[in-house]
Amino acid sequence: MTTSSQPRRTSAASVAVTGGYVVPVDGEPIENGTVLVLDGVISAVGADVEVPEGVRVVDASGSWVLPGFVESHAHMGVHEEGEGWAGADVNEMTDPVGAGLRALDAINIEEEGFRDALLGGVTSAVVKPGSGNPIGGQTVAIKTWGGRTVDEQLLRERVSVKSALGENPKRVYGDKKALPSTRLGVAKVIRDAFVRAQNYAAKRDHALSEGKPVERDLTLETLAAVLDGELIWDQHTHRHDDIATAIRLAEEFGYRLVVNHGTDGARVADVLAEKDVPVIFGPMFTSRSKVELRDRDIANLARLAEAGVKVAITTDHPVVPINFLVHQASLAVKEGLDRGVALRALTINPAEILGLDDRVGALRPGLDGDVVIWSGDPLDVFSRVQRVLITGTEVYSSEHGVHERSERF
Repeated sequence: MTTSSQPRRTSAASVAVTGGYVVPVDGEPIENGTVLVLDGVISAVGADVEVPEGVRVVDASGSWVLPGFVESHAHMGVHEEGEGWAGADVNEMTDPVGAGLRALDAINIEEEGFRDALLGGVTSAVVKPGSGNPIGGQTVAIKTWGGRTVDEQLLRERVSVKSALGENPKRVYGDKKALPSTRLGVAKVIRDAFVRAQNYAAKRDHALSEGKPVERDLTLETLAAVLDGELIWDQHTHRHDDIATAIRLAEEFGYRLVVNHGTDGARVADVLAEKDVPVIFGPMFTSRSKVELRDRDIANLARLAEAGVKVAITTDHPVVPINFLVHQASLAVKEGLDRGVALRALTINPAEILGLDDRVGALRPGLDGDVVIWSGDPLDVFSRVQRVLITGTEVYSSEHGVHERSERF
């Protein structure tokens, strides 16, 4: 799935990464390959690439060269680490229907998670509201570094709407003695909201056809965009019965469903594959902290992929530190996941699932020059990130650490 993204705003540069073992992800690896980035965009990838005069050359001999990883479900910048209530902007738990809320409005790009992302080779992230509400708000895709403000790091201003089934909204509103305090109550809240959105869209379209003004409603406007296919429905759900409810609601209203977490999804892997519902799987490095996680198993990711489900991997940062994204993939391989699928689950798969593959996810001409140089195979726990380039601009090196934003403007 590809949709139009924001104009390229991060600082663009030209660079040739030469001599490395280039892993484009959507093509065969290239020994002694070159990735040429011109004005922030990949121009050529291959073994015999001519480097224009004056272009900076980075020698990657003896190293692996990959696209930057894509974290498809993070809370960096809206759930700040170690800041307590002052940095907790991930859940507006005063209204169960928060479709009009935007994660973008709460992101602090100086939060430490953005620096951690570079250490793990993560160059793009989809930041989402939390799962305290049945409908939590709009998500945003950003680069993990490169802007003076978050607006200069935008990939897409609106990617999806975050929704939650299961224990989280039950607990939040059950504690308030308010609707929804049960699974059936959560489903009703979501269903009611979409019925209102259908009515709103019908009235809007009728008014526009007659040239009459429309009284806008940000919540219903957003849900109408989901119904129109402009926004994805990102469904927080762990347990197999909640996944079944997610599918039921999606089929009832006809929107594009992406399962987020899906840690018990192996039980219904064939159903997910049959209905072409992708899964953003994880986080994996956690305890079984609640009932719906009792059957959480890293091996479930391999079972989903083997059934034909398109999968991505998430840390749910800060639940698991974002720089451990690749280590989750390594352990998934240990538990049976194909190595090629593991790399795709960090790169092209999340980009395709969330409609960002016109910009990121692979080393391919026309995509952003987000290139990461590793000391070796990134799935080897001993490998380290040596350099990170975002739109051709070096933002991290193992010698000098993270390059501060002021250095790039």
